[in-house]
Order: sequence, then structure tokens, then C-alpha cells
Amino acid sequence: MINRREFVQTGLATAAIMAGPRVSSATTDVTGLTLRQASTALGRKALSPVDLTRACLDRITALQPRLNAFITVLPEQALADARERERELAGGRRRGPLHGIPVALKDNIDTAGIRTTAAAGGFAERIPAADAEVVRRLRESGAILLGKLNMDECAYGVTSTSGWFGAVKNPWSEAHVAGGSSGGPAAAVAAGLCYGALGTDTGGSIRQPAAWCGITGLKPTCGLVSARGVIPLSWSLDHVGPMARTAEDAALLLQAIAGFDPLDPASVESSPVDYARALDQSTRRLRIGLPREMYFEDLDPEIASAVTAAIELLRNLTAGTRDVTLPAVPNLSLLFVEAGAYLAPALAASPDGFSPNIRALVETGARISAASYAEARRQLALSRHAIRQVFDDVDVLVTPTTPDLPSRIDAGAAPARRGPPLSARNTTPFNIYGLPTISVCCGFAKSGLPIGLQISGPAFGDARVLALAHAYQQRTAWHERRPA
Repeated sequence: MINRREFVQTGLATAAIMAGPRVSSATTDVTGLTLRQASTALGRKALSPVDLTRACLDRITALQPRLNAFITVLPEQALADARERERELAGGRRRGPLHGIPVALKDNIDTAGIRTTAAAGGFAERIPAADAEVVRRLRESGAILLGKLNMDECAYGVTSTSGWFGAVKNPWSEAHVAGGSSGGPAAAVAAGLCYGALGTDTGGSIRQPAAWCGITGLKPTCGLVSARGVIPLSWSLDHVGPMARTAEDAALLLQAIAGFDPLDPASVESSPVDYARALDQSTRRLRIGLPREMYFEDLDPEIASAVTAAIELLRNLTAGTRDVTLPAVPNLSLLFVEAGAYLAPALAASPDGFSPNIRALVETGARISAASYAEARRQLALSRHAIRQVFDDVDVLVTPTTPDLPSRIDAGAAPARRGPPLSARNTTPFNIYGLPTISVCCGFAKSGLPIGLQISGPAFGDARVLALAHAYQQRTAWHERRPA
């Protein structure tokens, strides 16, 4: 947790930067700024892209040995890009709020000429020829790529301890997991190694690590953000989304990456939205649905207490709450089939390059019949249709992000259970429904570990979800805490 001296120093640095005169990153810890604050400082020429990039690289150098959040760091390329963004600013060109902002990517998102491994030994030397669509859009927005972030092997896991490159450590307690599979992005954002990151989410892999690392993580509506150029786990369930310190920062990242991609068969055309401007929309008329069955059961007592307090605050920001029941969700057999279809050739080519866990995933998929897969696809479509009716009576849904707190890295495997792991129990249904869903920090356990609150909306209600998350953060300070 940030101490008083650090709080004062960061507050004074922020005030100085926001005041206007140029402030060197050598004298202020600019990694304590939010993405929005850093963008504002660049716009006022109080800082430069090189200042921000050097500060992040210095912090990566200091903390990477402890956290293991990165797989690949790109200092020379990042600084070269920062100098180019600085020249553009000097020439009067600013591409938008991400211009000159250092960000990082989960290492299953393709980057041209830069290895993209999915934290698997079999992909350790995999070098894509082209950027993923979301990377192309980030580059066009002027963002600076610091590197590629650690994760669970092939995005199949909830701890980010299963990858070829070792375990990611939670910045709040290095003895605990950061969550998964986007543990590297969550840890990097929480620790101030970058101003934002992109993760992927198949069953909670953005939101669960966001909750456990105390940051904001958004799984957008299915089809809103292109997944072309992302190593898949499940074509039917995969989503790409922003991970940042605040809902406002997530909105700025979403603005850059959202939009129709005609080359992605899962991409959906929708009306353009100004997500940053939508943050200011009133939440007073929003009706909150609380799906208590399953989602509020078997909670850690400290999570139950924090979420109850958060819901009480949300009642004062909205039209109130009512209990709702959500449609049943099908099993995840289609995930095994789709993961196996993609990974089987790589496993055959490099049998020693993947763990027994991935081998079992592929073998399970191979045993599922075509008829079973077809039925699973049908059930997925039915679930996405049925969830629409819930929003006849409510506007958003609120649940705990996870029922449990992060486990210790040395705790070993969790007990076997049917369905998703316990930590993904509350997140996985929203991948099946395809709905926009965000996790925000709503408190801390006595151990100092963060607690997450999950807000979901109807399909393409991403702006509504962001607005309520932003309203909550405007009235709380949980998201302002930083790990020691």
C-alpha cells in the first residue's frame, strides 16, 4: 500500500505536471500518473513521450526481476518510437489522447517482427509477419509499445503461473498469484510499469486478474473489438480488451481499438461511440440487477463485506437495485474443441514445447463429437438470445468479480471441480453471454490484497458499463492505491 510520504510526493508531482511548466521525469515519479493524467501532461508539454517512456523502462528494470510481468521488453524500439511521437508533437501533430503513451500487450497478441509466444515453449521463437488489428490501431493512435506481457500458457489458466517463462507475481504480495490468464498485464498496470495494457478474456482472463491486482479491466461486447491476429483459445468466447488504472483510462484505450474489422469473421458492425464523453452520462436512471443465485454464494467474508458496501454506494448513484435470475449457461465443451483445433498442429510439431495441461486440453477436444460441438454452438446462441430479456427490467448487472482472494503461488493446484475454476465462476458466464463486463477495485482484504466488483451491461452497452464504473470511482479512492 502507498505510504503517506509516497502519497504526498506523487500528489505534488501530479500537481506540478498538471500546472503546466515542463517537469523532468528525473525529478518526479511520473509512473504514478493515470493514463489520462499523462496524456494531459503531454498535451500541455509538461512532459514528453520520451520522459514517460524512460520512466516506464526504468521502472521495468527495477521491478521486472521481482514481478516477472514481461516476457519481452523493447527499450530501443520504444525510445525510438517515443522520439518520433515527440517530433510529431513538436510539428503540431497529435493523433489523440494515446499519442506518446507507453503501453504493453499480452503476449498472445501478434506483433510484426517481435516474438509472440503465448507463454508456450512451442511458440518461444514464433515471430509474426503482421500486427494484430488491435496493435495496428494502437500504433495509429500514437501509443508506444514497451513490450509483451507474461501470461498462462496458451491463455489456459487462472493464475499466470503455468507459462514457459515462469510465474507472474502479484504486486500487492509477491507470494500470491496475479490471476490469469492476463496476469502480466494486470501486474504491470498495477505496478506502474505501463499506463495501460491489452489483455484477452475467454472466461474471465481480463477481469479476474484485474480484481486480484486492484486495477480496472474491461471485457467489451463480443465482436466490438477485433480478435484477428490473436492466438486463440476459443474463437467463440475470446475477447480483447483494455486493462488500466481507471474506467476513464479503459475508455480511452477502448476508443482506439474498437470498431468493425471486415477481415475478422466475428467482428460486428455497430454505431461509433465516444466512450470518453459517455463517461459523463448520468447514472441516476440506471436500474441495477443483482443475480444472487450462484454469483453471491460461497463468498470470502471480506469480499462479501466489500461488495455489500459497494452496492450500497451504487444504490445512491442509480435508481436502485432488484434481484434477478440469469439464464443458465451451457458447458464449455466448445472451448476444448476450438482450442484443440488450433493447438493440435503446434503440439504435433513440438511435443516437448507444451505442458501436460495443454496436451490434456487438446486430447479432450479431440474426444468431443461433432454432434456435441454443434449442440454446444446452438446452446451458446440460445444463451446470448435469452440474456437480452433480463435487460427489459434492469439496465446493468452487478456481482463480485471473484468469490475468492488470490491464492499463494506455492499453494499448488486447486481442488478439482466441475465447470470453471472457482475464481472464474462469476466471470465465465459473461463470455458465454457476450456482454460488456468490467471489474473495478472495491476494497482490500486485511491481508492487503485487492477485491473486485463486476459491472455488466447489455450487448453494446459498453459506454453504460464504463459510465457506472467511472461514477463509482469518482466517489471512492480504492483505485488510487498503489502497491509498495
